Amino acid sequence: MVELQNNFKGIHWEPDPAQITDGEDDFESGNSTSKLFERSRIKALAEERENVQKKTFTKWLNAHLNQDGIKIDDLYIDLRDGKTLLKLLEALTGERLPRPTKGKMRIHCLENVDKALGFLTEQCVHLENLGAHDIVDGNGRLTLGLLWTVILRFQIQDVVVDRPDGAMTETRQAKDALLLWCQMKTAGYNNVNVRNFTTSWRDGLAFNALIHKHRPDLIDYNTLSKAQPVENLQNAFQVAEDRLGLAQLLDPEDVNVEHPDEKSVMTYVVTYYHYFSKVKEETVQAKRLKKVLAEAEHSDDLIAQYEKLTSDLLDWIEQTIELLNDRTLANSVSGVQAQLQSFSNYRTVEKPPKFTEKGNLEIQLFTIQQKMRANNQRPYFPKEEKMVSEINKAWERLEKAEHAREIALRDELIRQEKLEQLAARFDRKAGMRETWLAENQRLVSQDNFGHDLPAVEAATKKHEAIETDIFAYEERVNAVVRVAAELESENYRDTDRILARKDNVLRLWEQLLDLLRARRMRLDLTLQVHKIYRKSCTCLTGSRSSPSACSLRSTAAI
Repeated sequence: MVELQNNFKGIHWEPDPAQITDGEDDFESGNSTSKLFERSRIKALAEERENVQKKTFTKWLNAHLNQDGIKIDDLYIDLRDGKTLLKLLEALTGERLPRPTKGKMRIHCLENVDKALGFLTEQCVHLENLGAHDIVDGNGRLTLGLLWTVILRFQIQDVVVDRPDGAMTETRQAKDALLLWCQMKTAGYNNVNVRNFTTSWRDGLAFNALIHKHRPDLIDYNTLSKAQPVENLQNAFQVAEDRLGLAQLLDPEDVNVEHPDEKSVMTYVVTYYHYFSKVKEETVQAKRLKKVLAEAEHSDDLIAQYEKLTSDLLDWIEQTIELLNDRTLANSVSGVQAQLQSFSNYRTVEKPPKFTEKGNLEIQLFTIQQKMRANNQRPYFPKEEKMVSEINKAWERLEKAEHAREIALRDELIRQEKLEQLAARFDRKAGMRETWLAENQRLVSQDNFGHDLPAVEAATKKHEAIETDIFAYEERVNAVVRVAAELESENYRDTDRILARKDNVLRLWEQLLDLLRARRMRLDLTLQVHKIYRKSCTCLTGSRSSPSACSLRSTAAI
């Protein structure tokens, strides 16, 4: 509750009845001159304070009504219609008040002032000994009292002080709260000791200290001197108006007096409080906004990182699947073994980090979504092709390709080993065939048929036995050919050498057959000659030639 009656004290001076009585007695007793002078001086000071308050409150009103295009010239006159008072309360509270009654008659003005006073009553502002007619009639003392009540209720009473421990404490007395705020902000400044709202402000250092505390860039406090109060006051007022946008409610001569008006000083000082509190609040909000933006930016960075890592991982999976599905395998045991070793390195070196990366992506996506929910942001859901489920599906395809690759490599290794064994068997058989064919070529190249018919006949029978053995050996030669054909069909790594050796075996075989046929022809011819010779010898009767001689001749004829 704020009682208007208490606020009248100090606004207007009222003489004490006892003093008046004593003064009259003194006047009657002959001491009236000094008493009358003192009374006149006190009355002049009271009037001076009232003028300062009127000027301060007028400037204060104009500062708040400037946005509505209202300008107060005479406080006592311009508030009579009640419309300005309603506008002021709307500006201070931000609430919508009843529309003012149109018209300029006294009854209209009384109705508008009543609306304003009724709103104050609703706001728990107790107005005592004040009626609408007092404002409409332009009662200066009560008009100032009403304005001070408004200032006290809607400006000073809102002062909240931050304690050093960081807690927020609102004092019960508005004046004490404002004084405490001033003391805390000016603590530690030379020649500043704020104990009240009168004499503590006369030298202007306290005003400069308040500004310097919040904006040290605007005032060089160390250059100020306590011996120059007017300059100090003018500097603070000018900086506050030009750089902070605070209306200059006071003039240096209003403060640089023996006892400045408390309410005027409080009215001006509270504008400093509200300005710096608003700046602090905006700073806090800016920090919060910055934090929110930083969190959002961090979330965006995490999302971008997630999408990039997801794309990279999926690309690696697809490329790896393509490589694993490649069935261009080495055509040798050593080559396949090298591919198996490379496959093993893939499994033990290349794949595990990617598996860890896949798990980290799941964690990162969960972290992003939790962080965004905690910051009241719209949760992030990746595109379908970059969802964790799609990554898992791609990973399953990778493992299937990996399994198929391992089976293919191991099957190929077995096949290559079998081919090497088959090639070794071919070489062994081919070597045996080459040796046998070479020996038989030497055998059939000899013509030791004998020198007579029985010997030739015996050589013929022996030749027939050799032919039987050689013809029987053809199957073994064909076996070598079949092995070579199998190696060729299986794309054996050394097929050219195998085929060359097979051709050599066949060449030796053909040469052997040619030699065998030639020997047979020579043997048949020798046998025929011996038979003809024997027949000729038998027909020649009385021949004196011995059979041995005939044999020698037949041999010579052959």
